[in-house]
Amino acid sequence: MTWDILNIIGTMAFAISGAIVALEEEFDLFGVYLLGFVTAFGGGIIRNVLLGLPISDIWNQDVLFTVAFITMTLLFFIPFHWVLGFKKLWGVFFDAIGLASFAVQGALFAVMAGYPMSAVIVAGVLTGTGGGVIRDMLADRKPLVLHQEIYAIWAVLGAMAVGFGLATTMWQFILLIVAIVILRMFSVVYQWSLPSRFDWLRQLKKFKRQGE
Repeated sequence: MTWDILNIIGTMAFAISGAIVALEEEFDLFGVYLLGFVTAFGGGIIRNVLLGLPISDIWNQDVLFTVAFITMTLLFFIPFHWVLGFKKLWGVFFDAIGLASFAVQGALFAVMAGYPMSAVIVAGVLTGTGGGVIRDMLADRKPLVLHQEIYAIWAVLGAMAVGFGLATTMWQFILLIVAIVILRMFSVVYQWSLPSRFDWLRQLKKFKRQGE
């Protein structure tokens, strides 16, 4: 039951996220379906490839494909200004839900398969971010996971929580997902970011100018 709920939540959220990006880029109906499907299922495919798991398992999910198809169809026919009036906020929100749900689900998948912690983290991160990377590349955008804005680190923390057994019941999984979504939204609103080499170089140049 836990597995099914995480699958449905993540699939719907990422299908909506992909569809919103397609609508922002003014793609046609086929483009909406394409971006929605690759966002919802791309992470699972990448995870299975790297962990040596059967890719065919992805295609044995008729219910999830149906859920994604219905979700994107309804979104496509909603009046355009309703969908994109707050496009950045809604896009980030649904992407955060998908990130959190699939990061937890991917980590749980690896734990149930008996993989070590390193594989649990990889499974969580790839499942949570893989679909979004493919989506952004197809939409000719810089993948969110490569931005300075904190993104993948929340998937890492969620996977570690599952790997260390800090979340074992359905309610604990839900609380973990909610926490990841909140942290992700805070990182966007308050522009939290990880340090980069260019940040250090800029600070170094600033200190040199002040010392002259």
